[in-house]
Amino acid sequence: MYSGIDNPSTWLLSRVIAEQAQAKGDARAVSMVNGEFLSYSQLADNAAQVAGMLASMGIGPGDRVAILVPNSLDFIRAWAGLERLGATCVFLNPELMGQFLLHPLRDSEPRVLIVDHSLVRRLAGLGRDLPEFEQILIVGDGEGVSDVGLPFDAWRSAARYEGPFAASTDIAGIMYTSGTTGAPKGVLMPHAHCFLFSLGSVENVGITADDHYYICLPLFHVNALMIQLGAVLIAGATATLAERFSVSSWLNDIRTSGATVTNTLGVINAYMAAQPETPGDRDHRLRLLSTAPNHPDHDRMWRHRFGIREVMSGFGMTECNIPLFVDLKDPRPGTCGKAWSKYFEVEIQDAGTGLPVATGEIGEIVVRPRVGQAFMAGYHNQAEKTVEAWRGLWFHTGDAGRVDKEGNFTFVDRIKDCIRRRGENISAVEIENIMSQLAGVVEVAAYAVPSEAAGSEDEIMLAIIPDPGSPATSASIRSHARDHMPRFAQPRFVEFMKALPKTATEKVKKLELKKAGVTPSTIDLNQID
Repeated sequence: MYSGIDNPSTWLLSRVIAEQAQAKGDARAVSMVNGEFLSYSQLADNAAQVAGMLASMGIGPGDRVAILVPNSLDFIRAWAGLERLGATCVFLNPELMGQFLLHPLRDSEPRVLIVDHSLVRRLAGLGRDLPEFEQILIVGDGEGVSDVGLPFDAWRSAARYEGPFAASTDIAGIMYTSGTTGAPKGVLMPHAHCFLFSLGSVENVGITADDHYYICLPLFHVNALMIQLGAVLIAGATATLAERFSVSSWLNDIRTSGATVTNTLGVINAYMAAQPETPGDRDHRLRLLSTAPNHPDHDRMWRHRFGIREVMSGFGMTECNIPLFVDLKDPRPGTCGKAWSKYFEVEIQDAGTGLPVATGEIGEIVVRPRVGQAFMAGYHNQAEKTVEAWRGLWFHTGDAGRVDKEGNFTFVDRIKDCIRRRGENISAVEIENIMSQLAGVVEVAAYAVPSEAAGSEDEIMLAIIPDPGSPATSASIRSHARDHMPRFAQPRFVEFMKALPKTATEKVKKLELKKAGVTPSTIDLNQID
Protein backbone atom coordinates (compact mmCIF):
# COMPACT_ATOMS: atom_id res chain seq x y z
CA MET A 1 0.00 0.00 0.00
CA TYR A 2 1.25 3.49 -0.86
CA SER A 3 2.91 5.06 2.18
CA GLY A 4 1.57 8.60 1.71
CA ILE A 5 -2.13 7.98 2.29
CA ASP A 6 -2.24 9.98 5.52
CA ASN A 7 -0.32 12.97 4.15
CA PRO A 8 -2.33 15.11 1.68
CA SER A 9 0.85 16.87 0.54
CA THR A 10 1.93 13.56 -1.05
CA TRP A 11 -1.41 12.88 -2.71
CA LEU A 12 -0.07 12.50 -6.24
CA LEU A 13 -0.52 9.43 -8.43
CA SER A 14 2.90 10.16 -9.96
CA ARG A 15 4.45 9.60 -6.54
CA VAL A 16 2.39 6.44 -6.16
CA ILE A 17 3.74 5.05 -9.44
CA ALA A 18 7.34 5.86 -8.48
CA GLU A 19 7.05 4.28 -5.03
CA GLN A 20 5.27 1.16 -6.27
CA ALA A 21 7.91 0.68 -8.96
CA GLN A 22 10.44 0.25 -6.15
CA ALA A 23 8.16 -1.95 -4.07
CA LYS A 24 6.53 -4.09 -6.77
CA GLY A 25 9.18 -4.11 -9.53
CA ASP A 26 8.29 -6.57 -12.26
CA ALA A 27 4.82 -7.33 -10.88
CA ARG A 28 2.11 -6.52 -13.41
CA ALA A 29 0.37 -3.22 -12.92
CA VAL A 30 -2.00 -3.31 -15.90
CA SER A 31 -2.63 -5.73 -18.77
CA MET A 32 -4.71 -5.37 -21.89
CA VAL A 33 -7.11 -8.22 -22.60
CA ASN A 34 -4.89 -9.15 -25.57
CA GLY A 35 -1.96 -9.87 -23.24
CA GLU A 36 0.11 -6.69 -23.56
CA PHE A 37 1.11 -5.42 -20.13
CA LEU A 38 3.08 -2.93 -18.10
CA SER A 39 4.82 -3.93 -14.90
CA TYR A 40 5.10 -1.37 -12.14
CA SER A 41 8.73 -0.65 -13.01
CA GLN A 42 7.91 -0.38 -16.73
CA LEU A 43 5.07 2.03 -16.00
CA ALA A 44 7.38 4.29 -13.99
CA ASP A 45 10.15 4.10 -16.59
CA ASN A 46 7.78 4.75 -19.51
CA ALA A 47 6.22 7.70 -17.67
CA ALA A 48 9.65 9.23 -17.05
CA GLN A 49 10.58 8.86 -20.72
CA VAL A 50 7.29 10.33 -21.98
CA ALA A 51 7.87 13.23 -19.60
CA GLY A 52 11.41 13.55 -20.93
CA MET A 53 10.21 13.61 -24.54
CA LEU A 54 7.70 16.36 -23.79
CA ALA A 55 10.25 18.33 -21.79
CA SER A 56 12.62 18.22 -24.78
CA MET A 57 9.83 19.92 -26.78
CA GLY A 58 9.67 22.73 -24.25
CA ILE A 59 6.64 21.46 -22.34
CA GLY A 60 6.91 22.02 -18.61
CA PRO A 61 4.91 21.91 -15.38
CA GLY A 62 1.50 23.52 -15.73
CA ASP A 63 1.47 23.42 -19.55
CA ARG A 64 -1.62 21.85 -21.08
CA VAL A 65 -1.42 18.72 -23.25
CA ALA A 66 -4.56 17.08 -24.66
CA ILE A 67 -5.06 13.33 -25.07
CA LEU A 68 -7.46 12.01 -27.71
CA VAL A 69 -6.71 8.29 -27.45
CA PRO A 70 -8.90 5.21 -26.76
CA ASN A 71 -8.23 2.79 -23.91
CA SER A 72 -4.72 1.45 -24.41
CA LEU A 73 -1.32 1.17 -22.78
CA ASP A 74 -0.29 4.26 -24.76
CA PHE A 75 -3.08 6.24 -23.11
CA ILE A 76 -1.73 5.16 -19.73
CA ARG A 77 1.85 6.02 -20.76
CA ALA A 78 0.78 9.47 -21.97
CA TRP A 79 -1.25 10.22 -18.84
CA ALA A 80 1.44 8.90 -16.48
CA GLY A 81 4.08 10.93 -18.34
CA LEU A 82 2.09 14.13 -17.90
CA GLU A 83 1.62 13.29 -14.22
CA ARG A 84 5.37 12.84 -13.80
CA LEU A 85 6.17 16.07 -15.68
CA GLY A 86 3.61 18.06 -13.73
CA ALA A 87 1.89 19.16 -16.93
CA THR A 88 -1.91 19.45 -17.11
CA CYS A 89 -3.68 16.67 -19.01
CA VAL A 90 -6.75 17.69 -21.02
CA PHE A 91 -8.88 14.54 -21.26
CA LEU A 92 -10.88 14.19 -24.49
CA ASN A 93 -13.50 11.59 -25.35
CA PRO A 94 -12.34 9.69 -28.48
CA GLU A 95 -15.92 9.73 -29.74
CA LEU A 96 -15.99 13.53 -29.98
CA MET A 97 -16.36 15.08 -33.40
CA GLY A 98 -17.27 18.40 -34.99
CA GLN A 99 -18.38 21.10 -32.56
CA PHE A 100 -18.31 18.61 -29.68
CA LEU A 101 -14.54 18.24 -30.22
CA LEU A 102 -13.82 21.80 -31.25
CA HIS A 103 -15.12 23.37 -28.03
CA PRO A 104 -12.76 21.67 -25.52
CA LEU A 105 -9.80 22.16 -27.87
CA ARG A 106 -10.48 25.88 -28.16
CA ASP A 107 -11.33 26.29 -24.49
CA SER A 108 -8.28 24.51 -23.08
CA GLU A 109 -5.77 25.74 -25.69
CA PRO A 110 -3.34 22.83 -25.28
CA ARG A 111 0.20 23.33 -26.55
CA VAL A 112 0.44 19.71 -27.66
CA LEU A 113 -2.18 17.19 -28.82
CA ILE A 114 -1.62 13.45 -28.47
CA VAL A 115 -4.03 11.71 -30.84
CA ASP A 116 -4.57 8.13 -31.95
CA HIS A 117 -3.88 7.49 -35.63
CA SER A 118 -7.44 6.25 -36.14
CA LEU A 119 -8.81 9.62 -35.02
CA VAL A 120 -6.70 11.92 -37.17
CA ARG A 121 -9.61 12.19 -39.61
CA ARG A 122 -11.62 13.86 -36.82
CA LEU A 123 -9.09 16.68 -36.87
CA ALA A 124 -9.28 16.97 -40.65
CA GLY A 125 -13.05 17.29 -40.31
CA LEU A 126 -12.60 20.52 -38.36
CA GLY A 127 -10.89 22.17 -41.35
CA ARG A 128 -9.76 25.73 -40.75
CA ASP A 129 -11.44 25.78 -37.35
CA LEU A 130 -8.82 23.40 -35.95
CA PRO A 131 -6.68 25.26 -33.40
CA GLU A 132 -2.95 25.48 -33.99
CA PHE A 133 -0.82 23.23 -31.79
CA GLU A 134 2.91 23.52 -31.24
CA GLN A 135 3.08 19.81 -31.89
CA ILE A 136 0.78 16.87 -32.68
CA LEU A 137 1.95 13.42 -31.55
CA ILE A 138 0.40 10.45 -33.32
CA VAL A 139 -0.16 7.18 -31.45
CA GLY A 140 0.19 4.26 -33.85
CA ASP A 141 0.60 4.33 -37.60
CA GLY A 142 -1.73 4.80 -40.53
CA GLU A 143 -1.83 6.14 -44.05
CA GLY A 144 -1.09 9.87 -44.22
CA VAL A 145 -0.62 10.42 -40.49
CA SER A 146 3.09 11.25 -40.87
CA ASP A 147 2.01 14.43 -42.64
CA VAL A 148 0.04 15.50 -39.55
CA GLY A 149 2.55 15.15 -36.74
CA LEU A 150 5.37 13.24 -35.11
CA PRO A 151 5.16 9.68 -33.75
CA PHE A 152 4.30 9.46 -30.06
CA ASP A 153 6.50 6.35 -30.05
CA ALA A 154 9.53 8.66 -29.99
CA TRP A 155 9.31 8.44 -26.19
CA ARG A 156 11.18 5.13 -26.44
CA SER A 157 14.44 6.91 -27.29
CA ALA A 158 13.91 9.87 -24.96
CA ALA A 159 15.93 10.55 -21.84
CA ARG A 160 14.18 10.12 -18.50
CA TYR A 161 12.75 13.21 -16.85
CA GLU A 162 14.42 13.67 -13.49
CA GLY A 163 12.77 16.92 -12.42
CA PRO A 164 10.77 17.43 -9.21
CA PHE A 165 7.28 16.07 -8.70
CA ALA A 166 4.35 18.47 -8.87
CA ALA A 167 2.68 19.77 -5.71
CA SER A 168 -0.55 18.08 -4.66
CA THR A 169 -2.27 21.44 -5.10
CA ASP A 170 -1.18 21.82 -8.75
CA ILE A 171 -3.69 21.15 -11.53
CA ALA A 172 -3.28 17.60 -12.81
CA GLY A 173 -6.04 17.63 -15.41
CA ILE A 174 -9.04 19.21 -17.05
CA MET A 175 -12.12 17.07 -17.64
CA TYR A 176 -15.14 18.43 -19.48
CA THR A 177 -18.58 17.91 -18.03
CA SER A 178 -21.98 19.25 -19.05
CA GLY A 179 -24.25 21.30 -16.83
CA THR A 180 -27.35 23.41 -17.05
CA THR A 181 -26.53 25.78 -19.89
CA GLY A 182 -24.09 26.16 -22.71
CA ALA A 183 -21.18 24.00 -23.74
CA PRO A 184 -19.39 21.60 -21.36
CA LYS A 185 -17.27 23.18 -18.64
CA GLY A 186 -13.65 22.24 -18.01
CA VAL A 187 -13.24 21.01 -14.44
CA LEU A 188 -9.85 21.95 -12.98
CA MET A 189 -8.63 18.92 -11.05
CA PRO A 190 -5.75 19.25 -8.54
CA HIS A 191 -3.54 16.21 -7.99
CA ALA A 192 -4.98 15.76 -4.49
CA HIS A 193 -8.51 15.69 -5.91
CA CYS A 194 -7.52 12.99 -8.41
CA PHE A 195 -5.80 10.97 -5.68
CA LEU A 196 -8.84 11.12 -3.39
CA PHE A 197 -11.03 9.51 -6.06
CA SER A 198 -8.62 6.56 -5.93
CA LEU A 199 -8.33 6.53 -2.16
CA GLY A 200 -12.13 6.37 -1.94
CA SER A 201 -12.07 2.97 -3.62
CA VAL A 202 -9.26 1.72 -1.43
CA GLU A 203 -10.94 2.74 1.83
CA ASN A 204 -14.62 2.15 1.00
CA VAL A 205 -14.45 -0.74 -1.47
CA GLY A 206 -11.57 -2.42 0.32
CA ILE A 207 -9.13 -2.76 -2.59
CA THR A 208 -5.96 -4.61 -1.54
CA ALA A 209 -2.82 -5.86 -3.25
CA ASP A 210 -4.54 -9.23 -3.71
CA ASP A 211 -7.27 -7.76 -5.92
CA HIS A 212 -7.47 -7.83 -9.70
CA TYR A 213 -9.58 -5.03 -11.22
CA TYR A 214 -11.31 -5.49 -14.57
CA ILE A 215 -11.72 -2.09 -16.25
CA CYS A 216 -13.97 -1.71 -19.29
CA LEU A 217 -15.05 1.92 -18.89
CA PRO A 218 -13.21 4.73 -20.77
CA LEU A 219 -9.99 6.07 -19.28
CA PHE A 220 -10.73 9.70 -20.16
CA HIS A 221 -13.30 9.61 -17.35
CA VAL A 222 -12.77 9.73 -13.59
CA ASN A 223 -14.37 6.32 -13.05
CA ALA A 224 -11.95 4.14 -15.00
CA LEU A 225 -8.77 6.20 -14.60
CA MET A 226 -8.95 7.27 -10.97
CA ILE A 227 -11.65 5.33 -9.15
CA GLN A 228 -10.41 2.06 -10.66
CA LEU A 229 -6.85 2.27 -12.05
CA GLY A 230 -5.70 4.79 -9.45
CA ALA A 231 -6.99 2.54 -6.66
CA VAL A 232 -5.07 -0.38 -8.18
CA LEU A 233 -1.86 1.66 -8.13
CA ILE A 234 -2.29 2.85 -4.53
CA ALA A 235 -3.01 -0.69 -3.31
CA GLY A 236 -0.32 -2.32 -5.44
CA ALA A 237 -2.92 -4.53 -7.10
CA THR A 238 -3.34 -5.56 -10.76
CA ALA A 239 -5.70 -4.35 -13.49
CA THR A 240 -6.91 -5.79 -16.77
CA LEU A 241 -8.04 -3.18 -19.28
CA ALA A 242 -10.48 -3.67 -22.16
CA GLU A 243 -10.64 -1.23 -25.06
CA ARG A 244 -14.35 -0.84 -24.38
CA PHE A 245 -17.30 -2.62 -22.83
CA SER A 246 -18.58 -5.54 -24.90
CA VAL A 247 -21.68 -7.42 -23.81
CA SER A 248 -20.45 -10.56 -25.60
CA SER A 249 -16.98 -10.64 -24.01
CA TRP A 250 -17.55 -9.01 -20.60
CA LEU A 251 -17.94 -12.18 -18.55
CA ASN A 252 -15.30 -14.10 -20.48
CA ASP A 253 -12.78 -11.29 -19.93
CA ILE A 254 -13.51 -11.34 -16.21
CA ARG A 255 -13.23 -15.10 -16.08
CA THR A 256 -9.99 -15.22 -18.10
CA SER A 257 -8.28 -12.41 -16.22
CA GLY A 258 -9.22 -13.74 -12.80
CA ALA A 259 -10.70 -10.37 -11.85
CA THR A 260 -12.02 -9.95 -8.33
CA VAL A 261 -13.51 -6.45 -8.67
CA THR A 262 -15.13 -4.42 -11.45
CA ASN A 263 -17.31 -1.36 -12.03
CA THR A 264 -20.36 -0.98 -14.24
CA LEU A 265 -22.85 1.73 -15.17
CA GLY A 266 -26.64 1.44 -15.34
CA VAL A 267 -26.64 0.82 -19.08
CA ILE A 268 -24.19 -2.09 -18.69
CA ASN A 269 -26.45 -3.61 -16.05
CA ALA A 270 -29.39 -3.38 -18.44
CA TYR A 271 -27.40 -4.98 -21.27
CA MET A 272 -26.33 -7.89 -19.07
CA ALA A 273 -29.84 -8.37 -17.71
CA ALA A 274 -31.09 -8.71 -21.29
CA GLN A 275 -28.72 -11.61 -22.00
CA PRO A 276 -30.00 -15.19 -21.60
CA GLU A 277 -28.81 -16.99 -18.50
CA THR A 278 -26.03 -19.53 -18.98
CA PRO A 279 -24.54 -22.28 -16.78
CA GLY A 280 -21.30 -20.25 -16.70
CA ASP A 281 -22.76 -17.08 -15.18
CA ARG A 282 -21.18 -17.90 -11.79
CA ASP A 283 -17.91 -19.18 -13.22
CA HIS A 284 -15.68 -16.28 -12.13
CA ARG A 285 -13.78 -14.89 -9.13
CA LEU A 286 -15.59 -11.57 -8.74
CA ARG A 287 -16.09 -10.73 -5.08
CA LEU A 288 -17.43 -7.21 -5.61
CA LEU A 289 -19.16 -5.12 -8.24
CA SER A 290 -19.57 -1.35 -7.89
CA THR A 291 -22.26 0.27 -10.01
CA ALA A 292 -24.22 3.49 -10.39
CA PRO A 293 -27.10 3.50 -10.12
CA ASN A 294 -27.72 0.23 -8.30
CA HIS A 295 -31.35 -0.48 -9.15
CA PRO A 296 -32.82 -3.19 -6.86
CA ASP A 297 -33.60 -5.41 -9.87
CA HIS A 298 -29.98 -5.24 -10.99
CA ASP A 299 -28.71 -5.82 -7.46
CA ARG A 300 -30.69 -9.06 -7.31
CA MET A 301 -29.38 -10.10 -10.73
CA TRP A 302 -25.74 -9.61 -9.77
CA ARG A 303 -26.13 -11.38 -6.43
CA HIS A 304 -28.40 -14.28 -7.35
CA ARG A 305 -27.71 -14.96 -11.03
CA PHE A 306 -24.00 -14.11 -11.09
CA GLY A 307 -23.25 -14.99 -7.48
CA ILE A 308 -21.38 -11.78 -6.63
CA ARG A 309 -21.26 -11.45 -2.84
CA GLU A 310 -20.93 -7.69 -2.60
CA VAL A 311 -22.71 -5.16 -4.82
CA MET A 312 -22.45 -1.50 -3.95
CA SER A 313 -23.02 2.02 -5.20
CA GLY A 314 -22.21 5.62 -4.37
CA PHE A 315 -22.64 9.16 -5.61
CA GLY A 316 -20.20 11.63 -7.05
CA MET A 317 -19.26 14.06 -9.79
CA THR A 318 -16.08 15.12 -11.52
CA GLU A 319 -16.31 18.35 -9.56
CA CYS A 320 -16.94 17.05 -6.04
CA ASN A 321 -15.25 13.64 -5.95
CA ILE A 322 -17.18 10.66 -4.45
CA PRO A 323 -18.62 11.91 -1.16
CA LEU A 324 -21.17 9.08 -0.72
CA PHE A 325 -20.47 5.36 -0.45
CA VAL A 326 -22.76 2.45 0.37
CA ASP A 327 -21.81 0.52 3.49
CA LEU A 328 -20.91 -3.01 2.36
CA LYS A 329 -22.39 -4.36 5.60
CA ASP A 330 -25.71 -2.61 4.92
CA PRO A 331 -25.92 -2.08 1.12
CA ARG A 332 -29.56 -0.94 0.71
CA PRO A 333 -29.99 -1.23 -3.09
CA GLY A 334 -31.34 1.93 -4.70
CA THR A 335 -29.50 4.25 -2.29
CA CYS A 336 -26.16 6.05 -2.65
CA GLY A 337 -25.02 5.29 0.89
CA LYS A 338 -23.71 7.57 3.59
CA ALA A 339 -21.29 10.49 3.59
CA TRP A 340 -17.59 9.64 3.61
CA SER A 341 -17.39 11.93 6.61
CA LYS A 342 -13.63 11.67 6.96
CA TYR A 343 -13.31 13.95 3.95
CA PHE A 344 -16.76 15.37 3.07
CA GLU A 345 -19.90 17.00 4.41
CA VAL A 346 -23.13 16.31 2.49
CA GLU A 347 -26.58 17.88 2.98
CA ILE A 348 -29.97 18.03 1.31
CA GLN A 349 -30.99 21.68 0.91
CA ASP A 350 -33.92 23.57 -0.53
CA ALA A 351 -32.73 24.57 -4.01
CA GLY A 352 -34.28 28.02 -3.64
CA THR A 353 -33.38 29.07 -0.09
CA GLY A 354 -30.25 27.01 0.53
CA LEU A 355 -31.66 25.87 3.89
CA PRO A 356 -31.59 22.21 4.96
CA VAL A 357 -34.84 20.34 4.35
CA ALA A 358 -36.46 17.95 6.80
CA THR A 359 -35.34 14.33 6.93
CA GLY A 360 -36.96 12.38 4.11
CA GLU A 361 -37.88 15.47 2.06
CA ILE A 362 -36.52 16.00 -1.44
CA GLY A 363 -34.01 18.79 -2.05
CA GLU A 364 -30.70 19.44 -3.75
CA ILE A 365 -27.62 17.37 -2.89
CA VAL A 366 -24.85 19.75 -1.80
CA VAL A 367 -21.28 18.88 -0.85
CA ARG A 368 -18.18 20.48 0.65
CA PRO A 369 -14.73 19.05 1.41
CA ARG A 370 -12.97 18.74 4.74
CA VAL A 371 -9.49 18.70 3.12
CA GLY A 372 -8.08 21.54 1.04
CA GLN A 373 -7.52 20.87 -2.70
CA ALA A 374 -9.32 17.53 -2.48
CA PHE A 375 -12.03 19.07 -4.63
CA MET A 376 -12.16 20.80 -7.98
CA ALA A 377 -10.32 24.12 -8.22
CA GLY A 378 -13.08 25.64 -10.34
CA TYR A 379 -14.20 25.72 -13.96
CA HIS A 380 -11.57 26.64 -16.55
CA ASN A 381 -12.20 30.11 -18.00
CA GLN A 382 -15.58 30.29 -16.24
CA ALA A 383 -15.15 32.06 -12.91
CA GLU A 384 -18.82 33.06 -12.82
CA LYS A 385 -19.92 29.43 -13.15
CA THR A 386 -17.53 28.49 -10.35
CA VAL A 387 -19.07 31.09 -8.04
CA GLU A 388 -22.58 30.03 -9.05
CA ALA A 389 -21.84 26.40 -8.19
CA TRP A 390 -20.40 27.38 -4.78
CA ARG A 391 -23.41 29.26 -3.42
CA GLY A 392 -23.53 29.55 0.36
CA LEU A 393 -20.14 27.82 0.79
CA TRP A 394 -21.57 24.55 -0.56
CA PHE A 395 -21.02 22.97 -3.96
CA HIS A 396 -24.44 22.58 -5.58
CA THR A 397 -24.61 19.36 -7.58
CA GLY A 398 -27.81 20.19 -9.46
CA ASP A 399 -29.12 16.75 -8.44
CA ALA A 400 -32.19 16.13 -6.31
CA GLY A 401 -32.11 13.64 -3.46
CA ARG A 402 -33.22 12.85 0.07
CA VAL A 403 -31.65 11.45 3.21
CA ASP A 404 -33.23 9.19 5.83
CA LYS A 405 -32.83 9.38 9.61
CA GLU A 406 -29.90 6.96 9.50
CA GLY A 407 -27.97 9.13 7.04
CA ASN A 408 -28.54 7.09 3.89
CA PHE A 409 -28.83 9.29 0.78
CA THR A 410 -30.95 8.50 -2.28
CA PHE A 411 -30.59 10.16 -5.67
CA VAL A 412 -34.02 11.14 -7.04
CA ASP A 413 -33.57 13.07 -10.30
CA ARG A 414 -31.59 15.75 -12.08
CA ILE A 415 -32.56 19.34 -11.35
CA LYS A 416 -30.28 20.70 -14.02
CA ASP A 417 -30.97 20.55 -17.75
CA CYS A 418 -28.45 17.82 -18.34
CA ILE A 419 -28.93 14.41 -19.92
CA ARG A 420 -27.17 11.32 -18.60
CA ARG A 421 -26.68 8.69 -21.31
CA ARG A 422 -24.17 5.89 -21.85
CA GLY A 423 -22.14 7.13 -18.92
CA GLU A 424 -21.87 10.66 -20.36
CA ASN A 425 -23.30 13.94 -19.10
CA ILE A 426 -24.63 15.67 -22.20
CA SER A 427 -25.60 19.31 -22.55
CA ALA A 428 -29.08 19.71 -24.04
CA VAL A 429 -27.95 23.09 -25.36
CA GLU A 430 -25.19 21.51 -27.45
CA ILE A 431 -27.66 19.10 -29.02
CA GLU A 432 -30.10 21.91 -29.73
CA ASN A 433 -27.38 24.02 -31.33
CA ILE A 434 -26.43 21.21 -33.71
CA MET A 435 -30.01 20.27 -34.62
CA SER A 436 -31.09 23.88 -35.17
CA GLN A 437 -28.61 24.01 -38.06
CA LEU A 438 -30.62 21.41 -39.99
CA ALA A 439 -32.72 22.79 -42.82
CA GLY A 440 -36.41 22.45 -42.11
CA VAL A 441 -36.11 22.93 -38.34
CA VAL A 442 -37.68 26.12 -36.98
CA GLU A 443 -37.14 25.38 -33.28
CA VAL A 444 -35.91 22.43 -31.25
CA ALA A 445 -35.77 21.37 -27.62
CA ALA A 446 -33.69 18.42 -26.37
CA TYR A 447 -34.47 16.63 -23.11
CA ALA A 448 -34.17 13.33 -21.33
CA VAL A 449 -36.79 10.61 -21.18
CA PRO A 450 -36.38 7.38 -19.20
CA SER A 451 -34.98 4.34 -20.92
CA GLU A 452 -37.33 1.40 -21.18
CA ALA A 453 -34.83 -0.64 -19.13
CA ALA A 454 -34.96 0.13 -15.40
CA GLY A 455 -31.88 1.83 -14.03
CA SER A 456 -30.21 2.33 -17.40
CA GLU A 457 -30.06 6.13 -17.48
CA ASP A 458 -31.73 8.30 -20.14
CA GLU A 459 -32.70 8.36 -23.77
CA ILE A 460 -32.54 11.63 -25.71
CA MET A 461 -35.73 13.08 -27.15
CA LEU A 462 -36.25 16.07 -29.43
CA ALA A 463 -39.34 18.23 -29.71
CA ILE A 464 -39.17 19.91 -33.10
CA ILE A 465 -41.22 22.59 -34.79
CA PRO A 466 -40.72 21.88 -38.50
CA ASP A 467 -40.69 24.46 -41.26
CA PRO A 468 -44.19 24.15 -42.77
CA GLY A 469 -42.87 24.96 -46.23
CA SER A 470 -40.02 22.46 -46.27
CA PRO A 471 -40.07 20.39 -43.10
CA ALA A 472 -37.23 18.31 -41.77
CA THR A 473 -37.96 14.60 -41.88
CA SER A 474 -37.16 11.88 -39.38
CA ALA A 475 -34.61 10.50 -41.87
CA SER A 476 -32.87 13.88 -42.29
CA ILE A 477 -32.82 14.35 -38.51
CA ARG A 478 -31.20 10.98 -37.97
CA SER A 479 -28.66 11.60 -40.76
CA HIS A 480 -27.76 15.06 -39.47
CA ALA A 481 -27.25 13.74 -35.95
CA ARG A 482 -25.01 10.90 -37.13
CA ASP A 483 -22.91 13.28 -39.22
CA HIS A 484 -22.40 15.91 -36.52
CA MET A 485 -22.65 14.21 -33.10
CA PRO A 486 -20.83 11.46 -31.23
CA ARG A 487 -22.91 8.32 -30.77
CA PHE A 488 -23.70 8.97 -27.12
CA ALA A 489 -25.33 12.34 -27.98
CA GLN A 490 -27.46 11.21 -30.91
CA PRO A 491 -31.22 11.47 -30.19
CA ARG A 492 -33.40 8.38 -30.01
CA PHE A 493 -36.89 9.94 -30.19
CA VAL A 494 -38.50 12.85 -32.07
CA GLU A 495 -41.84 14.52 -31.51
CA PHE A 496 -43.01 16.98 -34.20
CA MET A 497 -45.03 19.80 -32.66
CA LYS A 498 -46.81 22.98 -33.78
CA ALA A 499 -45.49 24.92 -30.78
CA LEU A 500 -43.27 24.34 -27.76
CA PRO A 501 -44.69 25.00 -24.27
CA LYS A 502 -43.06 28.17 -22.90
CA THR A 503 -43.04 30.47 -19.91
CA ALA A 504 -43.96 34.14 -20.08
CA THR A 505 -40.26 34.88 -20.64
CA GLU A 506 -40.13 32.49 -23.64
CA LYS A 507 -38.22 29.74 -21.83
CA VAL A 508 -39.18 26.24 -22.95
CA LYS A 509 -41.03 24.30 -20.25
CA LYS A 510 -38.97 21.15 -20.50
CA LEU A 511 -40.59 19.66 -17.43
CA GLU A 512 -43.86 19.49 -19.37
CA LEU A 513 -42.10 17.84 -22.30
CA LYS A 514 -40.39 15.32 -20.01
CA LYS A 515 -43.68 14.47 -18.27
CA ALA A 516 -45.37 13.84 -21.63
CA GLY A 517 -42.50 11.52 -22.57
CA VAL A 518 -42.85 9.07 -25.43
CA THR A 519 -46.34 9.12 -26.96
CA PRO A 520 -48.04 7.17 -29.77
CA SER A 521 -47.05 9.95 -32.18
CA THR A 522 -43.37 9.86 -31.17
CA ILE A 523 -40.94 8.65 -33.82
CA ASP A 524 -38.22 6.21 -32.77
CA LEU A 525 -35.22 7.04 -34.96
CA ASN A 526 -33.80 3.57 -34.34
CA GLN A 527 -36.81 2.08 -36.12
CA ILE A 528 -36.82 4.08 -39.35
CA ASP A 529 -35.32 2.71 -42.55
